[in-house]
Amino acid sequence: MTENAVAKEIVDVAYRMHSALGPGLLESVYEAVLASELQKRGLRLARQQPIPIVYEGTRFEMGFRADLVSRTKSSSKLSPSRRLRPCTRNSFSPTCYLRLADKRLGLLINFNVVMIRNGITRIVNGLEE
Repeated sequence: MTENAVAKEIVDVAYRMHSALGPGLLESVYEAVLASELQKRGLRLARQQPIPIVYEGTRFEMGFRADLVSRTKSSSKLSPSRRLRPCTRNSFSPTCYLRLADKRLGLLINFNVVMIRNGITRIVNGLEE
């Protein structure tokens, strides 16, 4: 399954969840339901996945933690929990997370919106369309 196919599954589940549950619940609730529904669809994933980083040849096992990582044959999806910002020393953005995790596609999903389409942001890091 390609990155885009997995992203389509994730977005479909997010729409269905938001229609049924609506906005305003805790992030942990959405994460648990999303993980369960994606697993029912046959996607392999990990919750609260530690992502190591390498800096000047030293590997740091707990660079950051991804809410959900869904594995594909060649890459992964990452659902980070911050808005898009440029990479700086004091501010990590989803784009930075993707680059550091060596992932090509991520989805930032905010369920606390009236219309879920306004809460989904696609983040690309070197993915060919």
